[in-house]
Amino acid sequence: MSGQSITDRIAAAQHSMTGSAISKAVCKATTHEVSGPKKKHLDYLIYCTNEMNVNVPQLADTLFERTTNSSWVVVFKALITTHHIMMYGNERFIQYLASRNTLFNLNNFLDKGALQGYDMSTFIRRYSRYLNEKALSYRLVAVDFTKMKRGIDGVMRTMNTEKLIKTLPIIQNQLDALLDFQANPNELTNGVINAAFMLLFKDSIRLFAAYNEGVINLLEKYFDMKKNQCKDALDIYKKFLYRMTKLSEFLKVAEQVGIDQGDIPDLTQAPSSLLEALEQHLASLEGKKTKELSADNRANTLSNAVSSLSNTGMSFSFSSSRMDEKEKQQALEEEQSRLQALKVGYDALGDLLKPTVTVHTQAPIMAPHTGSKLLASDLDSSLANLVGSELSLHVFACRSDMQWTQPGEKKLTGGTNWQSKTMSSTTAWSPAPLPPAAMPPAAMPVPHMAPAPMAFPMTTPQVPVYGMMGGVPVMTQQPMLYNQPVLRPTNPFTPIPGAQMQFM
Repeated sequence: MSGQSITDRIAAAQHSMTGSAISKAVCKATTHEVSGPKKKHLDYLIYCTNEMNVNVPQLADTLFERTTNSSWVVVFKALITTHHIMMYGNERFIQYLASRNTLFNLNNFLDKGALQGYDMSTFIRRYSRYLNEKALSYRLVAVDFTKMKRGIDGVMRTMNTEKLIKTLPIIQNQLDALLDFQANPNELTNGVINAAFMLLFKDSIRLFAAYNEGVINLLEKYFDMKKNQCKDALDIYKKFLYRMTKLSEFLKVAEQVGIDQGDIPDLTQAPSSLLEALEQHLASLEGKKTKELSADNRANTLSNAVSSLSNTGMSFSFSSSRMDEKEKQQALEEEQSRLQALKVGYDALGDLLKPTVTVHTQAPIMAPHTGSKLLASDLDSSLANLVGSELSLHVFACRSDMQWTQPGEKKLTGGTNWQSKTMSSTTAWSPAPLPPAAMPPAAMPVPHMAPAPMAFPMTTPQVPVYGMMGGVPVMTQQPMLYNQPVLRPTNPFTPIPGAQMQFM
């Protein structure tokens, strides 16, 4: 089965409705799709562990619930998600796992309904045992061995003898559970098990680096230990040699499945003469007759062994640092890719995202004219402005005493440019009706619509004017300069000095 199943989509929708973002992310990371959990879902869950208001027990319990699924894909991906958060999430996640009495109980898990169910179920049982052991190690020592400080001044190199003898077996048990995964190259056949193997590979490098440093510290203290301590230390060292061989086989599988050669460390075993020297020293402490090395030979043997193991430790530390650097670089490149994608999307939508700016075209400014001469273009502009719908409505709705000029506007009411003209050859527009109280009932006009704009001959020397009743002369429209795009004339109904108003 590949792709998200209907069950996955329904589960995600349910969590969306209930508002549980964590549960939704867990479901998204553990779908039936035969591939490793998607990075975006893992990153979100890691982010959640760093938020103090997030319920970590709820996150862990949701993952435990997913492991009760019957599908090997869902269960395997739930284990991978848990492992990933243990490695990269906040420490309080693994602290909670360590505080639980039981973790994953998958010793009897078997998926009989899928094509790869039998094979993958085997690896699920092994993988769950390792995660249980990893959490148990944290409970016993309150530290994650894969994250502890390494080096000459690291935790394992500076640990005292008593604590060292108690700690190294815990690392051994965790490493045993890891190496028990035992996947051959031909069994790493899908993205799910490959994702699990990659996490195990990273843990093996860091875990063995801590193990190796603890053994170096043990050897440096060995010849100064008491008899019982020497006995325990010798047993630890023999087991260490065996695990080194098993780890070498594990790393060969990693190399065959395509892991970068530079990420695989070199294993350098200590000379066999060291084991002989350790056994002879313990035999002498037990009172057995044996040939013991001289102090100089013993020091020489120990120095060579420590040097060999130090080289191994340096190789593992380098591989671990290299993987960490590659992960940081990969995360940086992914972040840059996302930013670049956002930038490209923004550029593509740039014109749509820009605010719309309405460009107002400045109306042509009419120059003052002398006499009756007027350019045809000026006449057209005047007509367009004067017979507009908005201006016509204002003309017929205004009262005779309304002021048309704007504040600060200069009215041309006299001077050499002022002329009085009458409408003789054109039909005058009807005036605004007077109030009923100002005229007799018989003289009340019948309401009518405003007439359509009139067309004037291009050769006429007159400018459009508004007619008055009874042929009374009216004021000629004077040219003015306005800051507004629309030209507004002065009030045409203002009485003209010297003119007699006639009422019919």
